[in-house]
Amino acid sequence: MFDSIGQFIVNAAEVLCGYPLFFLLIGGGLYLFISSGAVSIRRLPAALSELRRKPDNEGVKNGQISSVQALASVVAATIGLGNIAGVAIALVMGGPGAIFWMWVSALVGMATKYHEGVLAIMYKGKDDKGVPQGGTMHIIERGLGRKWTPLAKFFAIAGMFGTLCIMNANQLTEAFMTTFTTPEGLQSSAFLSNVGGWLRLENVKVYRLLFGIAIAAIVGVVILGGIKRIAKVATVLVPFMVGLYFVMVLYIIVTNIHGVPGVFRSIFAEAFNWRAGFGALAGIAIIGARRAALVNDAGIGTATIMHGASNNNRPVREGLIAMLGPSIDSGLVCTLTAIAILLCGNIDVEGVKGLEVAMKAFGSAIPAGDVLLMCIVVCFAMSSMFSYSFYGTSCASYLFGSRRGRLYAWFFLASLVIFAIVPLEAAVGACDLFYALMAFPTMFAVLLLSPKVRRATKDYFSDADNLK
Repeated sequence: MFDSIGQFIVNAAEVLCGYPLFFLLIGGGLYLFISSGAVSIRRLPAALSELRRKPDNEGVKNGQISSVQALASVVAATIGLGNIAGVAIALVMGGPGAIFWMWVSALVGMATKYHEGVLAIMYKGKDDKGVPQGGTMHIIERGLGRKWTPLAKFFAIAGMFGTLCIMNANQLTEAFMTTFTTPEGLQSSAFLSNVGGWLRLENVKVYRLLFGIAIAAIVGVVILGGIKRIAKVATVLVPFMVGLYFVMVLYIIVTNIHGVPGVFRSIFAEAFNWRAGFGALAGIAIIGARRAALVNDAGIGTATIMHGASNNNRPVREGLIAMLGPSIDSGLVCTLTAIAILLCGNIDVEGVKGLEVAMKAFGSAIPAGDVLLMCIVVCFAMSSMFSYSFYGTSCASYLFGSRRGRLYAWFFLASLVIFAIVPLEAAVGACDLFYALMAFPTMFAVLLLSPKVRRATKDYFSDADNLK
């Protein structure tokens, strides 16, 4: 029965996450990019300057965290295993050309995130206790009107399941098994055998179960402290993990500098490989965009939840900060991963291989590289889980009230244990499916309300005081 359910999820994800999701995220993002006057390029200097601006005191009661903390928390969520395992999966399934389409997705994703950030502040809502809250559900209800409440609830339901860190728990468990155990060692473990006999499970599944419980315990210490604790941890963890990862990839590039030109040639050549036919080209583009959707979350709606918790009361300022997210995760970190794997890894493997491909690449290029990457993986995976728990809790609070919504955190922790055990194909399919279900209402609302974003942008930049 479980195999049938898993196959159904995979098939449903293949349908929704193919052409429909590609045209929605890339096509919709491209429209937002053009209609906004290439905001992600023209306003990039203004976005960077916003990071140095001191927050306005009048907004402190209008949210729970600062704009920079919101960005750090969003990046903490998006710079997760998708930047390593997701990129590896894209390379295995679509070849080097898929990376080009991840770059395209990053560029248009910045425009989408800008609109999401603006709308998150423009149509910020409140929970039943009067605490300011953001998210696509509030944007739909307050921006489009109460007649669209069913669509807002649809997003919230999809958001509760789409933010369960399905792939993160699965791939983190796989990483530890690949790095620190062997099949023989697992089979010969007396402890695992005893526990397995009691639970009637194989040793491998017992290991995954126990590891999933350990993950849930660590994550619980942070997320049960609420959004403020999550934001504080994110502002420390994000600079550390990105910096260390950059140093590791820089070492790989320097020691394999002769192969770097060939890597970029293969990315551009295979991105437009017309000899393979239009169908193959479209397939490569869809794979790249699909994996990018899981990396930068642009158009998915999660960023609206975190940026909606910001105490910023200037919509355009929040949008400028929000659009920096895709440039960091899909632009910088994913490119670093792709270069490292294409220089030192093997993408000609069978099946859906993710983290295993990356681990072998780093292990062959750097002494103890797989262990160092394991440290990065733990930081990436944990940071995603911290922020995603807040996303799901916000969706649950919208549906059931803040008091019952807090119970979602326990459901989130239990899911980490469950998805540490399920097969990777089913986990990836479920993750893609729920993300698609979140994307459709989010992009629908963003596209309909984009004229208001353009008007707010024009007014903001026409005021000289805002540019100081």
